[in-house]
Amino acid sequence: MSVNNYFEEEEFSAQFNGKTLRRILGLTAPHWKWVAGFLISILIVSGLDAVFTYISKLVIDQGILAADRARIYELLGMYAGLLVVQALFVLCFIYLVGILGERIRYDLRQKMFNHLQNLSLSYFSRTPVGWIMSRVTSDSDRVADLVTWGILDSTWAVMNILTSMIFMFVINWKLALIVLIILPILLVIAVEFRKRILVQFRNVRKFNSKITGAYNENITGVRVVKALGREGENMREFGGLTQEMYRSGYRAAWLSALFLPTVQLVSAFAVGAVIWYGGLQAQLGGISAGGIHAFVSYITFMMWPIQDLARVYAEIQHAIASAERMFSLIDTVPEVADRENAADPGSIYGDIEFDHVSFWYEDESQPVLKDFSLKVKRGETIALVGPTGGGKTTTVNLLARFYEPRSGAIRIGGQDYTSFSLHSIQSRIGIVLQTPHLFSGTIRENLRYGRLDSTDAEIEEAARLVGAHDFIMKYPKGYDEPVGESGNLLSVGQKQLISLARAVLARPEIFIMDEATSSVDTLTEALIQRGMQAIMQKCTSFVVAHRLSTIKRADRILVIEDGHISEMGSHNELLRLRGKYYQLYTRQFREQMTQTLDVFQSSPAQEALPAD
Repeated sequence: MSVNNYFEEEEFSAQFNGKTLRRILGLTAPHWKWVAGFLISILIVSGLDAVFTYISKLVIDQGILAADRARIYELLGMYAGLLVVQALFVLCFIYLVGILGERIRYDLRQKMFNHLQNLSLSYFSRTPVGWIMSRVTSDSDRVADLVTWGILDSTWAVMNILTSMIFMFVINWKLALIVLIILPILLVIAVEFRKRILVQFRNVRKFNSKITGAYNENITGVRVVKALGREGENMREFGGLTQEMYRSGYRAAWLSALFLPTVQLVSAFAVGAVIWYGGLQAQLGGISAGGIHAFVSYITFMMWPIQDLARVYAEIQHAIASAERMFSLIDTVPEVADRENAADPGSIYGDIEFDHVSFWYEDESQPVLKDFSLKVKRGETIALVGPTGGGKTTTVNLLARFYEPRSGAIRIGGQDYTSFSLHSIQSRIGIVLQTPHLFSGTIRENLRYGRLDSTDAEIEEAARLVGAHDFIMKYPKGYDEPVGESGNLLSVGQKQLISLARAVLARPEIFIMDEATSSVDTLTEALIQRGMQAIMQKCTSFVVAHRLSTIKRADRILVIEDGHISEMGSHNELLRLRGKYYQLYTRQFREQMTQTLDVFQSSPAQEALPAD
């Protein structure tokens, strides 16, 4: 599948109207004291910059031209004193901005992580991991930089321009008007560049998410890539993504670079106009030499803030593009959520009923379950078999409330389970999946994940119960042995046993096994079945099975195909019926006998037998 098309990102093509920026700035509300502190510090630093230029005017007019050495010393002393004050406030705002930035990053990542915990399973089924990781990492960094260093730089630049204009009006209002006329031109330039830069940076963020997703898929699936010889095709597809990102990044960089010389050109025109008109004013006595010097200094002084604004502005566009995508994650509404007044019933160990349940994922015309009805008694073991796509896994996913029925109802203990809180249901359900997942850490930490307050003795007891204790103790560190990322230091069977022990430790009231023995050897399957029996004695169980030998002891076996139950009964009852289950069972039995015979015939002992 092409990495270009496996996930269609949400597009953000609307013209920027300030709503996103206001929401970004709203992130600073809980930390308003820090914001106020560094803004006050910037105002003081910016004001002192303008005062220094005005002091230089006084030095020329009142000191040098008037040949007043005492006045020069007095003004230089004032300059030095104010310079020390400015240095202290520079230290202050840099410290405050640094602290604020880290607090904003913490808030954003915590908010997104917490929100991800509440999102429904359907969100993770359709959203690539790379897209999510890009939001939580690089996008949150850009937004945090915007509300700290971006605010600092832009505030400093705006204040320098304002204070410079104030002092220029004090010195000569006619010359100040010439400079003031130039400012709207700069504003128009900024607006036009903004539109173009924003479009390109949005494209950069979109392709960055796809590239991150492609990295994740190819790294996690490296064995499949190499086994199928997909390296060349993957490089071609990845090259297409990076080429698109390069083009968008190049256009954004070109526009950002063009912004600076455009501003400089307009500012240089303003300097030329002031020098020309100031010279005429000086001849008429309308302005002093120190005044002309200060005016040129202020204009030059204003050029740097304007250029800085241009740089920050480009970064702001990039940050806004990141924020739009980050807020799209935060604003995602869980498809499955607690209803109003949802409560914890205290227990879900009761009769379970599927009452005319229908469900589809995306397309209503392709339902997975159709008018599905089933009553399960408390403590009963139900096995689900049937062809792939028939609705087996969907049934247990609905029971675990990873999804909710589109129509019909599911009742536990006679009550609609949507009246229960999600936590009250899912915390009392134990699930062992076909592909077990372990977290980085030790075996003990992964087992304790099932119940955080469990003791070491309870952990070992659960491991013994499912037959995992023996292989665990063969490791040098025993239960403290690291499992590696996603448990990749263990075999599939070992991970499955640990997952089973984790479920035992959780003391579930409803237990779900979803194809848990389909990828393990016969010996491990026997251990898993022993562990299953230990759990099933104390809860209601649902077993989705591929190997039918694992479900002979189930109270009832359901054959599910095309979203409904086609057969139901015990193992012996279904065999006597000689229907779908009988066909599935006998086919598997023949395949197993054929495989056993092939192994026997190819063994060295068989080859050593004399021919007839």
